[in-house]
Amino acid sequence: METPLKRTLFALCALLLACTAGAYHALPGLFKEPLLQLNRALSGLEEKSIRVAGHDIHYLEGGQGETPIVLLHGIFAEKDHWTDFARSLTGSYRILVPDLPGFGESSRFDGETYDYAAQTERLRDLFDALGLGRVHLAGSSMGGTLAALLALQHPERVASVALVGAPHGIRTEQPSAMDRLIDQGHAPLVAHDAASFEAMMNLVFEKRPFLPYPIVQAAQAQALRNTASNLRLWQAQLKDRFLLQERISALRVPTLVLWGGEDRVFDASGAEVLRTHLPQAHISVLAGMGHLPMMEAPGNTARQYADFLQGMARPKPASIDH
Repeated sequence: METPLKRTLFALCALLLACTAGAYHALPGLFKEPLLQLNRALSGLEEKSIRVAGHDIHYLEGGQGETPIVLLHGIFAEKDHWTDFARSLTGSYRILVPDLPGFGESSRFDGETYDYAAQTERLRDLFDALGLGRVHLAGSSMGGTLAALLALQHPERVASVALVGAPHGIRTEQPSAMDRLIDQGHAPLVAHDAASFEAMMNLVFEKRPFLPYPIVQAAQAQALRNTASNLRLWQAQLKDRFLLQERISALRVPTLVLWGGEDRVFDASGAEVLRTHLPQAHISVLAGMGHLPMMEAPGNTARQYADFLQGMARPKPASIDH
């Protein structure tokens, strides 16, 4: 039999849920950090920070393994874009995911440059500060290019390179939607209002993953707050628009390329360009994927990456002399 006390408790619970739901949308900032911390914990990652090259570098770390994996995000992205991808890897590998200098929660200074030349050296300094020897490098977009450049300059430090999503710096056979916008004088990855932020999201994703409202709102607020600074970094990268294509043929470490088949940032025809420059690489075009496959299909993409690493670890069959 229902009592007045039970009715009161039920009403209070309903009111609490309603207030929480209202705050979730009215005050999303209250929920951002708890949501990030929960997702990191589910992936076996925790946040740390270190001072390197005059910058406070925030990074995620978890798991264990002999040769660490370092995951590098793209321009205007950040470390937590890799959290779901890392979830199935931390059981077998040590994972480190930095906010690159100038991005995410790491320091950005108006008087500093954040082009590839400067970032490559900062990344090497970060490895030194963390006591890392050889690492597996996996990167998305700008992060993929940075991984390849570091491997070219310091091959003794890099065991393998994985380009998870199209790298920046390849002249694709077919222009992408972003190429056409750039040629018209636009900066499509620099948001200046809510509408341009939404357009940017539609550009980078083919299948937009579930992103909690507070996380999306925080990302939009940060993008709009940094519009002027982001435009400066965007213009600096434009001068290196096809830098990777000029150098990639010299890459000798084992290389994996996972290029989204529906990528609107860098057209999938670039995968064939890479085949001519890296005939030894493992190159796959992912059907139905956009520019950020580690977010659109993190489990499947991580499995393909793990298969690549396991293939490297397997002993090669001995040759037979005749």
